[in-house]
Amino acid sequence: MRGSSLCPCLRGERFDSCCGPFLSGSRTAPTAEQLMRSRYSAFSVGDAQYLLDTWHPTTRPAVLELDPAQRWYRLDIHGTGAGGLLDSDGWVEFSAFYRHPDGGGELRERSRFVREGGRWFYLDGRVST
Repeated sequence: MRGSSLCPCLRGERFDSCCGPFLSGSRTAPTAEQLMRSRYSAFSVGDAQYLLDTWHPTTRPAVLELDPAQRWYRLDIHGTGAGGLLDSDGWVEFSAFYRHPDGGGELRERSRFVREGGRWFYLDGRVST
């Protein structure tokens, strides 16, 4: 993804000034919501390593294979709780929309995050139907 392109997380900023620095490792996400947005961007650009690196070790899978045919194109944030600069945990509820040759769809999830050693990690999520 080019740095001058709009960020996949749809905050309206360029990738290189939004989620790009998190995916490159030059910055860490300051809030649970920003980590969730950067993880969505990682799904959008196919960066499985970033997803594993930001997944809490107690719930992280050993391997993560992304489907290259699946295209993520829209992210809606429905709500957040805690997850700020002084919090140790938080949650983000969102919908992520995708297209696939087999059909498109929506993933709605309430994700939980924890902060350890000054870094936010994705812990787990509850998918809604």
